[in-house]
Amino acid sequence: MHRYLDWASHEYPLRRRLVVLSLLAVVFLGVLPTLLVRGATRLDGRLRLRRIRAGIVNPVAGGGLVAVGACLALTSIRAQVDAGSGTPLPMMPTQRLVVQPPFSYSRNPMTLGTLLGYGGIGVWLGSISALGIVASAGVVLLTYLHVVEEKELEARFGADYLVYKRATPFLIPRLSARRPTVR
Repeated sequence: MHRYLDWASHEYPLRRRLVVLSLLAVVFLGVLPTLLVRGATRLDGRLRLRRIRAGIVNPVAGGGLVAVGACLALTSIRAQVDAGSGTPLPMMPTQRLVVQPPFSYSRNPMTLGTLLGYGGIGVWLGSISALGIVASAGVVLLTYLHVVEEKELEARFGADYLVYKRATPFLIPRLSARRPTVR
């Protein structure tokens, strides 16, 4: 916990945050999707799993999930940079508690968007392995967020975070946002 609080004690200039985000974009928008497609294709072959083919439904539904997920994740990152003066990276965290949309609907909209986007790739491919990989990674990520990140946010933002936490769902958003009253 001490390491997280130390990282949070530094505010980084916008230019540096944007450079880091550019590098993360290469990883999350290029490297990881490529690894998912290649890894799932190999795993499906090794396990002799047939693809789930539904004609035009695969690219339409998969593409829709990728688009919605990307919009949600990118909107979340923008809010962290603009309103929070930070990044999603734990080493460059937000300096202020971000409670405006999409964070007023879900405490973890970037994670939801990422899981939807990568899940959309699995749907597009019709790959059971890809969906299994995304689900497994999602369980690990959500466990980390619940066990580690929430405690760190409580330590940094105190009562304001607890009010926000009580008013805002962990992952699945409500249709109507109730904005928490945060000082």
